[in-house]
Amino acid sequence: MIIIASKRHWLWRAVDQNGYVLDEIVQTRRNTKAAKRLLTRLLKKQGGPLRRMTTNKLSSYAAARRQIMPFVEQRSHKVLKKRVENSHLPLRRRERIMLSFRSPGGLQRFTNVFSAIRNLFVPPYSRRSALATHLHRLTAMAEWIAVIGATA
Repeated sequence: MIIIASKRHWLWRAVDQNGYVLDEIVQTRRNTKAAKRLLTRLLKKQGGPLRRMTTNKLSSYAAARRQIMPFVEQRSHKVLKKRVENSHLPLRRRERIMLSFRSPGGLQRFTNVFSAIRNLFVPPYSRRSALATHLHRLTAMAEWIAVIGATA
C-alpha cells in the first residue's frame, strides 16, 4: 500500500504483488480511522484475508492492521515496497500533465477509471519475453476495442 499526497487530500492505494491496483481511497487525513477504512474496503473487494502486506512505516497502518486483520503479517522495508512505490508513477505523471486535481472527488473519479484501464494494459511483473508482453498488449487492445464497440 502507498499513500500519495496531493495538496489537501491523500490518495491511499492498495497494490498486489504484480503491480495491479486493487483499491484506492481519497481521504483528508492520514490516521488510523482512514487506514481502517482502506483495509475494510480491501477485504470486502478481495473476499478473503490477506497473507501479508507491505507498507511504509506509517504507524496508522500497524494500528489498523491490529484491529482489523491481527493475523496478517506486516512488512515495512525500503526494498520490499519498491514495486508498490513504482506503481504510482504513471498516476503522478498524469497528474502533472493535468496540473493537479481541483477536488478530492475529481481525484477519486479519475483514479478509479485510470487504474482500471491501466490494469488492463500493463502486463504482470514477471520474467516475460518481449513476445509474451507484445501478445498481452494485443489481447488487451482487442478487449478494449470490444468494450468500446459494445458501448458505442
